Formats: sequence, structure tokens, C-alpha cells
Amino acid sequence: MKNQIVASLGLALAAFATAAAGADLSRRYPPPPPAAPIYAPVYNWTGFYIGVNGGGAFGHSTWDSAGGFNLTGGLLGGTIGYNWQPGPLVLGIESDLDWSGISGSTTNLCPLGCKTANSWLGTVRGRVGYAFDRIMPYVTGGLAFGNVKALTPGFPGIDNANTGWTVGAGLEVAIGGGWTAKAEYLFVDLGSANCGFNCGALVNDNVSFRTSIVRGGFNYRF
Repeated sequence: MKNQIVASLGLALAAFATAAAGADLSRRYPPPPPAAPIYAPVYNWTGFYIGVNGGGAFGHSTWDSAGGFNLTGGLLGGTIGYNWQPGPLVLGIESDLDWSGISGSTTNLCPLGCKTANSWLGTVRGRVGYAFDRIMPYVTGGLAFGNVKALTPGFPGIDNANTGWTVGAGLEVAIGGGWTAKAEYLFVDLGSANCGFNCGALVNDNVSFRTSIVRGGFNYRF
């Protein structure tokens, strides 16, 4: 009798072990959770910056006494500004001051030669851009200021500081660290200055200055 009980217990234990092993084999464990994706940080344009700019200009000047003629030359100078980025929009203000070699002359109705020149040029502009991460196209416009020189050989001429306006557009790209590079077009109108007797005219002789500027630059943002 005792042997039968022991045998029955052995069979029961063997059956239980077999069932437990089968349950372990059929159990499905959930897969490990996927690794969290790694996102590259989105570039932020907010902050103060300083920079340098340079390029060329082509424009037009008109004298009352001599008609119109073309202007050309180069520019080189410095830039300072501030950007604020609320979402994808980038709002900013920028100012620059450049040495300018823009000039042109004509002998049309002016045998001695009538010359218009500009030796310094600056702007204070608002900027509105749209950021595609590290790339930002923008439009810009505001105040322009610079000198308008009018010269005729043998006469004193004039060198007036004029205020006008400017409008343009550009593209700025973040290239690493705090550095950005930009390409920009500006149209500048400094109005006109009266040369008159200082240029040998017997009456008022208004001299206008308008130019288109194509330039590039580098900025460093703090």
C-alpha cells in the first residue's frame, strides 16, 4: 500500500513538472520598448550679433543740368543687430556702416565733367525672417544715410550728409557655433542735394543718388 502511494505521488509530481515546463515554453514575453528617438536640437536665432559685410553697387545719379548717368563701386563695413525668434518667425533690427567707393561721371552738357560720389553709407533696418532650422530667408527695410558728393572741376562742389530709405531681401545660414553667413540685396535712395553755384550752375542744380547693393557677410551671434 505504501509503495502504491509513493508511486502515485511520483506520477503526480512528474505530471505537474511537465505541465509547468510546457507553460513556461508557451508563455510570450512582451518585446522591450523601442529606444527613444534622438532629435537634433532646432537652431534658435535669438540674440545679439556683430559682423562684417562687403560687396558691390550699381546705381544712377541725375543732375538737373547734365541729365542722368550710371554709378558703380564697392562697399566694406561692419554690422550689429539683434534677433528675436517667436516660433518660426524671426524678428530683428540691424544697423551697418560702410566705407563706400560708389561714383560715376558724365560730360553730357557738362564739358568739364560732372561727378557724383558716395564715400560712406549706413542703414538702420527692421528684418522679418522665416526660419527653416538653420536657414533663414528674410525681407528688410528702413532708414538709409550717407553722403552725396557733387563735383565739377574748378568749383568747390558739395559733400552733403543725406537721409533716405532702403528696402531689400536676403538669405542667412547658420554655419557652425555662433557664426552665420548671409547674402543680401538692398535698394538705397538718398534723395538729392543742391549743388547750384558750387558746381558752376547759375540756378539750382539738384543731384540725386540711388543705388542697388549686392553684398555678403559673416555675423557672430552671442
